[in-house]
Amino acid sequence: MFDTPDFDNHEEVVSICCPRSGLQAIIAIHSTALGPALGGIRCWSYESGMAAIRDALRLSRGMTYKNALAGLDLGGGKSVILGNPATARSPEALRAFARAIDRLDGRYVGAEDVGMTVADIDLMRDVTPHVAGTSWGASASGDPSPHTAEGVFLGLKATVKAATGSDDLTDARIGVMGLGAVGWKLAEKLYEAGATLLVADINVPRAVRAAAHLKAEIVDAKRLPFEEMDVFAPCALGGVLTRDFAENAPVKMICGAANNQLATSDVDGLLWEAGKLYAPDYLVNAGGVINVAAEAGGEYDAYRVGMKVREIGETTARIIETARTGDQPTGAVADAMALARITEAEEEVVEAQG
Repeated sequence: MFDTPDFDNHEEVVSICCPRSGLQAIIAIHSTALGPALGGIRCWSYESGMAAIRDALRLSRGMTYKNALAGLDLGGGKSVILGNPATARSPEALRAFARAIDRLDGRYVGAEDVGMTVADIDLMRDVTPHVAGTSWGASASGDPSPHTAEGVFLGLKATVKAATGSDDLTDARIGVMGLGAVGWKLAEKLYEAGATLLVADINVPRAVRAAAHLKAEIVDAKRLPFEEMDVFAPCALGGVLTRDFAENAPVKMICGAANNQLATSDVDGLLWEAGKLYAPDYLVNAGGVINVAAEAGGEYDAYRVGMKVREIGETTARIIETARTGDQPTGAVADAMALARITEAEEEVVEAQG
């Protein structure tokens, strides 16, 4: 693990194995400089244990930067449950995983992510208080996906305005890759705003439904990133923005909900050099974590959450403007802004310790 390129001085990485329930899982805490590490719980069929570890490492680091850039007093963490989501999320396995989270004594707070449901979080809430995104309780925030979709939509409009001078999406050709909970809601918003949609999803009936209800054109997932379009919105798994994409895709802007969209860190610079305007993924998809953070704080206020999510569009515009002024890739600018806040918090801790 220490030798993988995805290890970034993580504070704590925990492996969990429960033979009785069949649970195999990993919790990665990247940083608690700003507060407890908050991040989603992902359930996925990984090709290997190392692939799961690398995903947890990358995602947890991304959460540190996401929470910092969103202005939350929370650190970054992520967890993954290995296995087919249809079979790996038994009540026994989820309870065992909740007990593992509980043993961390609040250093990590889990929430819904790919392959998980609000009902799963509700079940885990019976075992540990260190989960958020539940459907019951005084401060329950429920399904975070509408807030994630709203943040991406606002970030996308800000990106389009920065590129064209207007955020009007009428007749804009937008490709949405992945029609899960967030991708579908984003596609609906784009359709209502007048965009022409291209969609791809491994769930064929879902793509067919998008064609019927959103007048979308169905495109093969491998082909979609290289279609002629104004905006590409990756909303499935990460790594879709490759060197090949940066150099050859005929698209002007990228703004989507998927985490870790850059296949390698150098793609950020390649996109900038190619004139492709990239809205950093962990910036625009922070709406969901803003929502669950309010629940984790014990006082959920829907109005304040909505106002906080609206700041995503403003921050996107500011980052693009800063990138242009300094001729720097947008991802590098976002990283620097997040890192400055994290470093300041770390320095305050050192000073307090004397």
